[in-house]
Amino acid sequence: MNQSNFDIKAFVASLPLLPGVYRMLDAAGEVLYVGKATQLKKRVSSYFQKTNISPRIRLMVSHIARIETTVTRSEAEALLLENNLIKTLKPRYNILFRDDKTYPYIVLTGDPAPRLTYYRGATQKRHQYFGPYPNSQAAKDSINLLQKVFRLRTCEEGVFNNRTRPCLLHQIQRCSAPCVNLISTEDYATDVRNAGLLLQGKYDEVEKSLRTAMENASNAMQYEHAAALRDQLQALHTVQEKQFVESGHDTDADIVAVAESEGSLCLNLAVVRGGRHLGDRALFPQNLHGQDSEEVLLAFLEQHYLGRSVPPLIITSIEVNGATLELLLSEQSGHKVQIRHSVTGERKHWQERAQTNALLGLKQQAGLKAGQTLRLEALRSSLALPDLQRIECFDISHTMGEATVASCVVYDELSIRPQEYRRYNISGITPGDDYAAMRQAMLRRYQKLQAGDGKRPDLILIDGGAGQLAMAVEVMTELGLSEIALVGVAKGVERKPGMEQLLRPGIEKSLQLPPDNPALHLIQQVRDEAHRFAITGHRARRGKARTASSLEDIEGIGDKRRRNLLSHFGGLKGVQQASIEELTRVEGISPSLAETIYQHLH
Repeated sequence: MNQSNFDIKAFVASLPLLPGVYRMLDAAGEVLYVGKATQLKKRVSSYFQKTNISPRIRLMVSHIARIETTVTRSEAEALLLENNLIKTLKPRYNILFRDDKTYPYIVLTGDPAPRLTYYRGATQKRHQYFGPYPNSQAAKDSINLLQKVFRLRTCEEGVFNNRTRPCLLHQIQRCSAPCVNLISTEDYATDVRNAGLLLQGKYDEVEKSLRTAMENASNAMQYEHAAALRDQLQALHTVQEKQFVESGHDTDADIVAVAESEGSLCLNLAVVRGGRHLGDRALFPQNLHGQDSEEVLLAFLEQHYLGRSVPPLIITSIEVNGATLELLLSEQSGHKVQIRHSVTGERKHWQERAQTNALLGLKQQAGLKAGQTLRLEALRSSLALPDLQRIECFDISHTMGEATVASCVVYDELSIRPQEYRRYNISGITPGDDYAAMRQAMLRRYQKLQAGDGKRPDLILIDGGAGQLAMAVEVMTELGLSEIALVGVAKGVERKPGMEQLLRPGIEKSLQLPPDNPALHLIQQVRDEAHRFAITGHRARRGKARTASSLEDIEGIGDKRRRNLLSHFGGLKGVQQASIEELTRVEGISPSLAETIYQHLH
């Protein structure tokens, strides 16, 4: 450890016996580890004891050049600060979980005719939110099944407000067409209420409501309405059979199980809402250095639930010391939160099922790693790069030079690393000049690396031919990084997968690997991901630019009127489909301006 300017004994002696957060930094100022303590002095001094120190701690301590501390008012406040710093700094010795920021919800909007939709993001009080769901597919499957029963609208507000006849969803009996008043306001509100009750797990209440309404309609000789309610009941029974694993109790709970095998760990998060098992999600922690299962599980609970909605009950597969976290989560959520390990009955079955799924996740991950190891070893051999570990790949996407976007994707530690991807909006070049676009993207990517900031790739793949590769060589030479291996991935003569030509600087003959070669499969995997990431960014940039320019070119349309138009019709497509009369209904649009807009867009 570098102690030339840092006196450990004097520093530890100066620390108070108060709660707080400490940060371990190396000589370059990079944060190695963030931790919390009820008593800073005792906790920090424990790292420098000569006995009972794990190899992980010993390695970390050997790199410490400085320690920073922040005193807090309580242990709970220290926990919050620690969690924020870990998510922001991502220290290499802290257990990290990929932060998806938002989990999916199902929403019933607060509009006069509420919309049923899938949603990620910050919540708003005027809408009803149900979830969170463990993954997007679980939420979308639920929406699809609910549509079969209650036929609620899913269309955007701009589309809904401008319908003059029912859409295809009405024709296939997935929407009751409130847009053109084919269902009364009262009946639609009843369907919305029942959908909300079902999403809360109150199946019996929904069934009773529908059955009573059916009998009342029949007694009043409203046979057509009674038949429609009968069909709803039948659809409800079908959904009940297919959609969820039922517990028979209106319980909201998350079950977190951890499984360990040969140094690998998998956490399985199972979500139960209203007594219904909505699905599972396998999570694999990063930066493991020999921590035990309890440390990993507690790290997950802190990182996952602080700042998110929390169910009243969290069931864990092993016991954790989470008293402070319980209090903090209860205060955060406005209701009592319990973290329990010892459970019985149905909850025990949930716990066992989550544990089984965690073990299954480990087996699947091991299989994937074995395949990726085979691919990486084959690529190391093919390119004579025995230490190859980290790969970065660039691709350029544009439409006739419009809205050029470059992508850089990363493969490291035997997997694609989406959290490290980067997109670059290219500007200031001749439209369609792929070489200039590649130069700009690589300069922006690796200038930081030249200054000693960032991770150094072992191999850079360039999706393109000899010209793009030559430009990449020029950039890396200019930055003094020419020792990093470069390979151009050019499509073969017939541009078919398996016919790729690998171009290498200074080697005239290209390398063509057999179509069944694992090394080629890894190159294709990374190259295809770079292409997907680039074209997604390009389409978004192009769509935004075209939407703005189409309306900005019209005299009399400023920012405010453009926003009003897009908001009213739900996007440029809605504006283009609107009649002159419909355009005049928008605030700030006179009949003459409406006609000008219509003529410009047609």
